Amino acid sequence: MAKITRKPAPRKTAVPKKKAKAAKAKIATPKAATPKAAKPKAAKPKPAKPSAPAKKSLRAIKPNSFKPWTPAEVREVFTRFQRANPEPRGELEHVNPFTLLVAVVLSAQATDAGVNKATRELFKIADTPQKMLDLGEERLREYIKTIGLYRTKAKNVIALSAKVLNDFGGEVPRTRAEIESLPGAGRKTANVVLNMAFGEHTMAVDTHVFRVGNRTGLAPGKTPLEVELGLEKVIPAEFMLHAHHWLILHGRYTCLARKPRCEVCLINDLCRWPEKTV
Repeated sequence: MAKITRKPAPRKTAVPKKKAKAAKAKIATPKAATPKAAKPKAAKPKPAKPSAPAKKSLRAIKPNSFKPWTPAEVREVFTRFQRANPEPRGELEHVNPFTLLVAVVLSAQATDAGVNKATRELFKIADTPQKMLDLGEERLREYIKTIGLYRTKAKNVIALSAKVLNDFGGEVPRTRAEIESLPGAGRKTANVVLNMAFGEHTMAVDTHVFRVGNRTGLAPGKTPLEVELGLEKVIPAEFMLHAHHWLILHGRYTCLARKPRCEVCLINDLCRWPEKTV
């Protein structure tokens, strides 16, 4: 009878207890859902530090916040200006009404000194509308490139030269409406030209006149037009020819925007400004 040989059963490999437990835990424990990242909390804004109260701007001054000037006080103001400077002159250099018109257009958002520096050589070769057109926009830009907004201003000067030549026979018009119709010219430009070139009793309100009218209380207003009309209403006719020059010079050299020189002001005893230093 043949002998049957049995194969030995394979030995079971011993699994370390720690690994066995970990394996069981892996099988038994379901995979936990990945928690969503928490949104960062918005930082609370820090309370703003209290700032010092701002001074009122000239535009914020109400017309009725001043004691009105009496006619005698207004007359006294301009009498003093007249005694100190009997024949005031505008500081824009020009040789005729046309060059005055051009200089005033160029002076927008620029100083008179800066305009004069640029126009001294310009007006030697282009002092009429025709000569300005012959010069041309490109060459004109080279003369006035030191002035702010010179590209736009050069374009306006060439355009207004053409209009003066074609519509007004080469002569600067003598009415406000006609001057305001010229490119680059507004009400202030018209008032300056009418006053300085033709002796009209107009009131050109620039930043200096606007400041003086409001700060002194002489003619407070929220817009240049309000100040203009207010000044025309209170200033005696005998002073109107030079009135805007006196006010411009007063604002430029005495009633300064940031540090007014109240100690040397001719009218500090009459001025209504509550913050004057004398």
